[in-house]
Amino acid sequence: MHRVVITGMGIYSVIGKNLTEVKESLYKGRSGIVFDPVRKEMGFRSALTGYLERPQLKGILDRRMRIGLPVQGEYAYLSTVEALSTAGIGQHYLDAHEVGILFGNDSSAVPVVESVDILRQKKDTMMIGSGYIFQSMNSTVSMNLSVIFRLKGVNFTLSGACASGSHALGIGYLMIRQGLQEMIICGGAQEINAESTASFDALNAFSIRESEPEKASRPFDRDRDGLVPSGGAATLILEDYESALKRGATIYGEIIGYGFSSNGEHISLPNVDGPVRAMQKALKDGDIRPEAIDYINAHATSTPAGDSNEATAIDQVFGQSKPLVSSTKSMTGHEMWMGGASEVIYSTLMMHHGFIAPNINLEHPDEITSKLNLVTRTKSTGFNTFLTNSFGFGGTNSSLIVRKI
Repeated sequence: MHRVVITGMGIYSVIGKNLTEVKESLYKGRSGIVFDPVRKEMGFRSALTGYLERPQLKGILDRRMRIGLPVQGEYAYLSTVEALSTAGIGQHYLDAHEVGILFGNDSSAVPVVESVDILRQKKDTMMIGSGYIFQSMNSTVSMNLSVIFRLKGVNFTLSGACASGSHALGIGYLMIRQGLQEMIICGGAQEINAESTASFDALNAFSIRESEPEKASRPFDRDRDGLVPSGGAATLILEDYESALKRGATIYGEIIGYGFSSNGEHISLPNVDGPVRAMQKALKDGDIRPEAIDYINAHATSTPAGDSNEATAIDQVFGQSKPLVSSTKSMTGHEMWMGGASEVIYSTLMMHHGFIAPNINLEHPDEITSKLNLVTRTKSTGFNTFLTNSFGFGGTNSSLIVRKI
């Protein structure tokens, strides 16, 4: 079995467009949530969303490369450029080695909507631009980045709802551990637009605390009333430990455990058993006991049922050791397909800078969530091992464990 380490990270998030900005936001407990009047005009029940400027890639990528990229692909291009830079990897290395890519992505709404609008208006498929097919496919991020960076290794997309980014890291970890690849670019990407979230809004899933956008996402709080949609992109370079040593690479952490499960029940309502089994599998895979986990970055999205069930699951597994717990979604909102990857980056940044970001807006834990050792203010503390949870529609669950070397 090969050891799997993180040698590069990159982020394009509503709380920062690079690692430095994100680390500062985490430390200060800074929210990236805004009120979008356009959504209200469109008929949304909730106009709350994470806010992220669209990248301007003209002059950076040629038109042939840009034409097939949807907005989440643009985010992912920038996060991957940063990840490769922090890993000390240039194009010459990618050309000379078999480097793969696995990205979590589960929608690409805007190009689908726009191409259908053109067809209905023009009554002619030839009026649909050539880039729409590549933008609209669910594998759009991995297919585009593999071409842009001329990658030669494994190349596909993981679609596991809001656990997509986490599963992409988990599968990358398994492939490297088995010796099938030496290095894989892994991550998650999520579009931020009204088209991709309208159906979620129709489920009454979003918070309607519109008067105070920055206080709307309140995981584990008694008065939580729904999640806030968000997005961006996160990229991690996973590498065989011996390869990293040979390159003299900086090692940000080692993935030691990956656990997964399916609830096998309701398509949208979470349960307790599935998350419990995912966390237990991650601990077993890492050959460590619950008390070895110093910090948990919870999936907690600020929904009444989801947060309660996860709190119960965490208490069942970690009730004796009571590690510190917070949900960075209190600041970022729910980054959906991206979140499982970005939250590994957030947690790794905390681990390296000696602090734990606060679960902001946590004013009144309820009877169930108060069982957890929740962090409400930035806590300066060193820690060596963390676990992240990611759960999604269809009852898919993923837990990852990372430790410092």
